[in-house]
Amino acid sequence: MSFRNLIEPLYERYIRLQCPRVPNHIAIIQDGNRRYAKKRGIDTASGHRAGADKTEEILDWAHELGIHHITLYTFSTENFSRKKDEVDHLFGLFKEKLSQVMQDKRVHEYRIRVQIVGDRSLLPDDLRKVIDAAEASTREYGDFCLNIALAYGGRNEIVLAAREILAEVQMKNVNPESIDVGMVEQHLHGGKGIPPVDLIIRTGNDYRTSNFLPWLASGHESAVYFCAPYWPLFRKIDLLRAIRIYDQRVAAKNGGNNAR
Repeated sequence: MSFRNLIEPLYERYIRLQCPRVPNHIAIIQDGNRRYAKKRGIDTASGHRAGADKTEEILDWAHELGIHHITLYTFSTENFSRKKDEVDHLFGLFKEKLSQVMQDKRVHEYRIRVQIVGDRSLLPDDLRKVIDAAEASTREYGDFCLNIALAYGGRNEIVLAAREILAEVQMKNVNPESIDVGMVEQHLHGGKGIPPVDLIIRTGNDYRTSNFLPWLASGHESAVYFCAPYWPLFRKIDLLRAIRIYDQRVAAKNGGNNAR
């Protein structure tokens, strides 16, 4: 056993003791799959697969730490501009991983509800069918929730919500004067009831939030943690460091009690 393998679990426990407050909802921008592949001298498809495998580890970490909602930024509306071969491979990978959801023991043991957020009209029919099946297989669960952002854009989500509300107004089901923050939130993400984001994590050493969940994150002043590891190299210890940032921010907002 290497020194790192010996010391890292001890350091994880040390950080965990520093974080009495755990965020209810963490949103992760999974950046760096392609750069990871380039650095390793492997093809881009292998880099994306390594990232998808890392996503599966998150299920165990979230359950262990008591994080009830995780939203993963998997494919943005801007990603459609990538080469067709890469996009097609990603869609195939999404289909494969979502199909596995229905047989994944952890999903059913932990009672994880899987939901897709984004503009499904932009996705191919075969992928939409798998999405529908994965969501249906976990619809009755609610102990934990894994939200996967596909064909997602922060501004686009607000536009879609505005269209839905406008349609309600035109049908005279909604009085324009009654439109408020609560009503907008009810129409976001297809009415899935996703709670405010407490913490955004971005991997890959890039310092921007890429318009991810602007209403639920920026609107609720979530904590933000940027880290260097590419997504396939993201470790539990990185997650704990991010939670420590969240804990420190909550302590500061509460008047400095227990601030570190």
